[in-house]
Amino acid sequence: MSDILEKAAAALNEKLSGGDFDASAKFAIADLGAIVLDADGARVSDDDADVTLSADADTFEQILSGDLNPTGAFMSGKLSVDGDMGIAMKLASVLA
Repeated sequence: MSDILEKAAAALNEKLSGGDFDASAKFAIADLGAIVLDADGARVSDDDADVTLSADADTFEQILSGDLNPTGAFMSGKLSVDGDMGIAMKLASVLA
């Protein structure tokens, strides 16, 4: 399992703590793997989710660090969304 994915899952769990995210979402990170977020938190997994957000590792890292707004990443084509757009928007507000 990728050390990068484990660290990213831990960082997502910190951002989600106390948050109100009751759906499921998957970050598919090019050449690394995937992280699934749901009511139980974030974990390295490739399980099915309500929405899948796909990006390269650099874009994902920028979103996670707060240097790149998820909506801006989507609008510029750096982030693609497959599935429930409402859940993607909710996740973006939780991570902001």
